[in-house]
Amino acid sequence: MGRPPDPARRATTLARATDYVLAHGLAGLSLRPLAAALDTSPRMLLYDFGSKQELVAAVLAEARRRGASRMAECLPAEAATPEEHLRGIWAWISAPERAPFVRLFFEVHADGLVHPENYPDRAEAITGWFGTLGTALRGVTTGPDDTVTPTLVMAVVRGLLFDLANTGDRDRTDRALDRFCRLLRP
Repeated sequence: MGRPPDPARRATTLARATDYVLAHGLAGLSLRPLAAALDTSPRMLLYDFGSKQELVAAVLAEARRRGASRMAECLPAEAATPEEHLRGIWAWISAPERAPFVRLFFEVHADGLVHPENYPDRAEAITGWFGTLGTALRGVTTGPDDTVTPTLVMAVVRGLLFDLANTGDRDRTDRALDRFCRLLRP
């Protein structure tokens, strides 16, 4: 009989694998170099996660969980205006220390266009923000079932993040967000 799974080891491995993927990306990810970087073996990675695809799915879920919890800690108070919330989200998500999360986000979405079967819950990375945005933008949405306003806001934020990640032009992207915030004013 084999050794039973060790949830603590799996959690530690997941945390370290997530750090690795945030630093190196997913392109060309191979179990051997990943295992070597984590001081384990490919066999143990497969034992803990079942398959490379399940490991990648767990890493992406952990990266999303980390990002969402960290963003929640940094958002303005409940009494903030929609504009203050949006500026807080932008300041947090566009900060240089968030660049690994942003790169991974775009890498997954770009690869997912070609290989959607590899990322079955890829849409969650987009629609998962709607609750947070709907609450933050309460003053500009048409009601609790409004998905159009969060869609528009996420499209603008994603576009500006993509622009910033590719050009490094912080001043122009910040000014673009400022103009968008002004458009949202009642």
